Amino acid sequence: MMRKRTAIDLMELSFAEDAAAFAATDAYDELGFVSPIDWIRFNCHMTSGAAAASVAVGTTMDRLPRSVEAVSQGEIGLAHVTVMARTAEALKDRFDERPLIEYAREHTPGKFHFYCQHARHAADADGYAEGEADQVQNRRLALSNWIDGTMVLSGVLDAFGGAALRAALEPLAQRSGEHDHRQRGQRLADALVELATGGQGRASIQVTSSVETLLGLAGAPAADVEFSLPISSKIVERLACDSNLTRVLLDSESAVIDVGRAKRVVSGPARRALTARDGTCRWPGCDRPASLSAAHHVVHWVHGGTTDLDNLILLCHRHHWMVHEGKWQLVRADDGRMLAIPPTVTFGMKPDRDPPEAAEVDAADAGAIENDAGYDSSS
Repeated sequence: MMRKRTAIDLMELSFAEDAAAFAATDAYDELGFVSPIDWIRFNCHMTSGAAAASVAVGTTMDRLPRSVEAVSQGEIGLAHVTVMARTAEALKDRFDERPLIEYAREHTPGKFHFYCQHARHAADADGYAEGEADQVQNRRLALSNWIDGTMVLSGVLDAFGGAALRAALEPLAQRSGEHDHRQRGQRLADALVELATGGQGRASIQVTSSVETLLGLAGAPAADVEFSLPISSKIVERLACDSNLTRVLLDSESAVIDVGRAKRVVSGPARRALTARDGTCRWPGCDRPASLSAAHHVVHWVHGGTTDLDNLILLCHRHHWMVHEGKWQLVRADDGRMLAIPPTVTFGMKPDRDPPEAAEVDAADAGAIENDAGYDSSS
């Protein structure tokens, strides 16, 4: 079986070379297909994902000499090479095959995939975070009712959003005793209904991070989180603001140096005072209540900010995400007002619409603030 698998993998590498060569031509168009992957899918009896993986491997094989040699020796499989190719595509000129191939030889493709996520974060933390931000922007949830009132759900969540949902549902989806014969799908559905009807408090998520990742230092690996792929330092920074999480901090030698219990960073009297002062999310035009908002550190505590009331502001989940992963900035003006500044404009062709101007946020005034920034904060 092992010899056959090696032979199959070598045939797959040869096929990948042919697929990449075919993808570089316009033959698919002349044959009436919308893409080379579509032609390969139909004529080679493959799924779209498998066809795309073959093209990716074939396109990057010249950058993977050690991986190709390791396949021929039976040391790694095609699945390892596929992960390697995707990593090379993402990192471009920052890709280095040498440290990855050593890990691939010793671990399964699944573990190797996680390792490559850390390598991608270490080489390009901003690019990794941008990929996560794209996933968030592509979140979708469709709810439709059948004639009998049954609701059908379908959608897509980003990696961390899916992990957060699973962390909330898993405790509620456990069997309730020896007479609980529900299938897992039913238990998850029941857990979702229980969660929506207030049957469970906020989910607690365990995040394992190095100190370098928490500080957002260059070359730091991503952080590990339950039920998900590794997450970027940007998400860790937001979670560290005011979330129910159990933190596990590691030093450069991967030794545990701190384990914190799940708790709110801002709690007790400070949280009550913040709720009384702000009342709602303080983003212009947003009226999400304090119960659905987190305490955001204007100057994050990782960078020396305090947990004093003057350095805190309530932000709902959406606007909290915009500050951390969305690259908006909240800064304090000389007169004490808070300014929400949009991401830096990219120079080049004029965008379809002008970016919003900086919006003022009065942290001391709990009254309504008109949305002068020209963007929709209700999403």
